[in-house]
Amino acid sequence: MNRPLRIVRLANFVAPSSGGLRTALRELGKGFAAAGHQPVLIVPGERHTDRDTEQGRVITLPGPLLPGTGGYRVLTDKRRVAALLAELAPDRLEVSDRTTLRWTGRWARRARVPAVMVSHETADGVLRTWGLPEGAARRTADALNVRTAHTYARVVCTTEFAEREFVRIGARNVVRAPLGVDLEQRHPALRDPALRARHARGDTTLLVMCSRLSVEKRPGTALDALQALLGRGRRAVLVVAGDGPLKARLEQRARERRLPVTFLGHVGDRALLGALQASADVCLAPGPAETFGLAALEAMACGTPVVASASSALPEVIGAAGATAADSGAAFADAIEGLLERPEHERRETARARAECFGWGTAVAAFLAAHDAAPVPVAPTRAWEHENGGGRPAEAVVPVAASETVPEGAR
Repeated sequence: MNRPLRIVRLANFVAPSSGGLRTALRELGKGFAAAGHQPVLIVPGERHTDRDTEQGRVITLPGPLLPGTGGYRVLTDKRRVAALLAELAPDRLEVSDRTTLRWTGRWARRARVPAVMVSHETADGVLRTWGLPEGAARRTADALNVRTAHTYARVVCTTEFAEREFVRIGARNVVRAPLGVDLEQRHPALRDPALRARHARGDTTLLVMCSRLSVEKRPGTALDALQALLGRGRRAVLVVAGDGPLKARLEQRARERRLPVTFLGHVGDRALLGALQASADVCLAPGPAETFGLAALEAMACGTPVVASASSALPEVIGAAGATAADSGAAFADAIEGLLERPEHERRETARARAECFGWGTAVAAFLAAHDAAPVPVAPTRAWEHENGGGRPAEAVVPVAASETVPEGAR
């Protein structure tokens, strides 16, 4: 008989208030709980906290700020983390950090706990964005990935793109599990003519980029694309939703080039962010190391096509619902103009249809399969309890359907 499993999840480099990793952790945790399991998330924070949430139990441990990262913190106290893991006695361990938390794979082996490492980025891609030559990045990534594949029972990759670097080293314990999008919270009906008019008047093209403003995301490509479009005589503006260490530098570049760019900073209102995505003509995803691209998928769910880096995993995710481009402003401008030549209703319907292939229910089912964790019946009064009797009453939940399969585009 299936029983609830305590799935303890560890993550570093979680943005303080938003971001793709934070979204994925939240939605997967909610899905694990809905399937009858006991998710526990451990992340770094300013101070120690321990609370029950819709995604299960969330524990923050004090972690220092990383300078120049715009708010990222890391779990550096190995003894404290190891002691907490021992106290929690997980049935499964899931780790979303391939560098500073890789040691937890060895802890799991000693404790005989099946452990999964989730590859949220390609190692060689990140190393290249930080300036390492391609050959050196590949050799370093291969060495890192060999150790990762050996240490963990399974490595989860969200796309075929992310899987390639493990296939390259001959790893045989890699499984595929896509991420997803909330198709109810993100939909074309969020389109807001008043919001659009506030940013783009008349026949002006409204470009939107929802991204962390950091080196690996290459946000400057969006500004270069806007400049190229303006140079060709197209009326266009760019709205940037997101914060990060490059924000001040990008603002200065926009001023110096007299580019019509609005920097909104972090947008905490998810409804407003959805309305912005739905009201855009094109959303931009210039990050070359993206292994999935949740912000791009959210835009497509809102009916807005995406132009993405051809160097990333997004060509695999967006399919015909957008366009891809080489990592230059001119190439992005070409792709934007190509998309705008399509009839508006056609490009918006195609974007939404593609996003509908990636619901969170499918993602949760695939991640649970990676943990060998089948859905179990959930008691109607309490989804789960702490060892010490803590916990809160939970609403009735519906297990993830076992019949859901991974969408064809993510296999």
